[in-house]
Amino acid sequence: MKSSFADLESALGYRFERGETLEAALTHRSAGSCNNERLEFLGDAVLGFVIAEELYRRFPDAAEGDLSRLRATLVRKESLAELARGLRLGEYLTLGGGERRSGGDRRESILADAMEAVFGAVHLDGGWERCRALILRLYEPRLQGLPPLAALKDPKTRLQEYLQSRRFPLPEYRILEVSGEPHAQTFDVACGIAGLDLEVHGSGHSRRKAEQAAAQAALERLGIGREAGGGSDG
Repeated sequence: MKSSFADLESALGYRFERGETLEAALTHRSAGSCNNERLEFLGDAVLGFVIAEELYRRFPDAAEGDLSRLRATLVRKESLAELARGLRLGEYLTLGGGERRSGGDRRESILADAMEAVFGAVHLDGGWERCRALILRLYEPRLQGLPPLAALKDPKTRLQEYLQSRRFPLPEYRILEVSGEPHAQTFDVACGIAGLDLEVHGSGHSRRKAEQAAAQAALERLGIGREAGGGSDG
């Protein structure tokens, strides 16, 4: 194993018994047929289960959909790439010449895949419990900083739940205008709530996004605003 991997092992808090496993995890497919794709596959599965189990334990009252959304925020490519950057993983990658020259050691997708491959490598080298402990240690700041469950819901869902809890009529959405070329249309939508004498507008590049924008405007008009988070627009 390359001596330079010692710093990475220190950052991981894990020392490999078989250095070639870590080396394989850090070898991109551009460097040859012996690369980290199989370890990435394994690491993705291990990571998904570890995070799912931990969320299940930490949020005993959360519904399945909420747990799925929380897990998605943690295991998405962007989160994995952030972890990889924190470990300076790009410095240890073996890349083909072209990939290296084009900045592959900084590319988000390559870093995320390598991070998953490292998890797979730890699982093979040290077993389930040691891999689980490593993942949870690296993820602890992110687990601590998870948003409230309500923040994971999109504006339309939050508006509907708010109105239902107060026995108000459900909102009605209608398209006011569709403009632009077919491949770049803009939708303008009105959101009206009968009984509250409330109508607000929203726009977006799809009907769904326009409705979400209108729902967010309604929440803000009702004084709810973004206190529970902005949710997804689409």
